[in-house]
Amino acid sequence: MAVRSAAWHVPETAVAVPDLAELASLGASERSTCLALGIETVRADDGLNAAALGELAAREALDRAGLAARDLGALIVVEPRAPETLLSSEATRLQHLLGAERAVTFTVGGLGCVSITPALLAARGLMCADRDLGDVLVVHGSKPAAAGRYRHPVTVNGDGGQALLLSRGDSGPAPVRLLDIVQETNGEHWDLFHVEYRDRPADQWQEVCRDPSTYSFRLAMESRGRLSGLLSGLLERNGLKPGDIRGHLSQNLSAAGFTFTEESLGIGIMPVCRENLRRYGHLGPNDVFLNLYTAIERGELTEGDHAVLINVSPVAAWSVLLAEIGPQPETGAHAQ
Repeated sequence: MAVRSAAWHVPETAVAVPDLAELASLGASERSTCLALGIETVRADDGLNAAALGELAAREALDRAGLAARDLGALIVVEPRAPETLLSSEATRLQHLLGAERAVTFTVGGLGCVSITPALLAARGLMCADRDLGDVLVVHGSKPAAAGRYRHPVTVNGDGGQALLLSRGDSGPAPVRLLDIVQETNGEHWDLFHVEYRDRPADQWQEVCRDPSTYSFRLAMESRGRLSGLLSGLLERNGLKPGDIRGHLSQNLSAAGFTFTEESLGIGIMPVCRENLRRYGHLGPNDVFLNLYTAIERGELTEGDHAVLINVSPVAAWSVLLAEIGPQPETGAHAQ
């Protein structure tokens, strides 16, 4: 499976983390933890909801590929963590906004920032099942689920939209080819992080960790073992050795999170991840591909290189993707 085109939309307005309104109500320990995450600013635009962020990225990705939305074979939307309304369809809303009326359309999600992985698995399955399907567009708009942007003790959430236009891997040269995808989950931690909302107004919603010690220690140790097994298995079944990987990229939660992943797996996370963490904070399922394409644009990954994309979610879920860099178009994909 190949990524034919990719685009992002992040708002122009940058908010410094020390200026976040919710920090004023935090205790000294929580505030200190927030300021030590390695995030300097996040992008925010209260005028853009998740659907609008996704739409802007989707239009850019289609424009880059010279493809009309009406010619899409499928549209897969990674669902927002907090939909605008219940019972309505975020996926068909985006389908209508784009004019992708012919596209098979549905949502996936439920795995936090790992939710990009089932979207890719679904796209691959559709293309294998129907050779005449056409290209598949995967879209996500990332907005915080609660009123505040800080999720103690994990990260600070920013706003951003992402769109990946996928085609079959045998359809010719492509900027990025996805060679393999593996994923695991553990339902024991299904509610480790949650937002109670039924009995309170939206401005009182808060992302809460049920047991911080479980997140910081027990889940961390499980993540070490899970990721190690997933990574070694991924490389083995693709006939690769650790030295064959040019770059490892992870989702952007915190500077400490990068260090933990590096020490757990004996790898180095590419510097672009820490830079995007400082600039954007956490963009949910959008992080790993934004980091990958930024590294490509900077020439840190070039044609023929292999890269591994690592995703961990506190629900808990883990995924590892193997990508191969192909020839790049004259105009690269980047955050708008």
